[in-house]
Amino acid sequence: MSLPLALLLALAPVAAAPRLGSPTSFLVMSSPYDPAALRHHYERAAADKAAGESFYQLLVDYHAQDALVLGYKAAAQAIRARDASMFNKLTYVQEAAHTFAQAVALAPTNAEIRFLRFSVESNLPAFLGLSQHVDEDKTFLLSSVLAYPKSGLDAEAFRTVRNFLVDRGHVSEADAARLGEVPE
Repeated sequence: MSLPLALLLALAPVAAAPRLGSPTSFLVMSSPYDPAALRHHYERAAADKAAGESFYQLLVDYHAQDALVLGYKAAAQAIRARDASMFNKLTYVQEAAHTFAQAVALAPTNAEIRFLRFSVESNLPAFLGLSQHVDEDKTFLLSSVLAYPKSGLDAEAFRTVRNFLVDRGHVSEADAARLGEVPE
């Protein structure tokens, strides 16, 4: 008796991504650490407690040194702080700050990491003293979005960052108008 194709695909190890168009290219499965997958998890986690816990569990044991994945791990830690008991909130926020520091040290010009840190720090209460990068990151992000597509952001990240800056009122009306003129 043969296993269903979906089960075979789920069990098939993928050592290296085949070239597009090769006979085995259909077997390539997206990594849970793929930027698009992480963005999807982050967006869901920001809006839903259960998704937040799932996002945290996905990244809690990540110990490699991919800067972008570390940025998302820090965001997951911050989201966990949002949903934690009052006793544990500060611990998760401090872990997130430490992980963001690692991610930014590995890739200081990565706009997506800076966006993640900005989106977290801009929502923290000022009395915690953990929002020291907000102005720096906002300036960096504004420059990055205005430089698109030469900013290192892909189209999806560009739209996310631009919309966040404009829709949340993080930029002036003049800057919002400038951002609106950047072609996708």
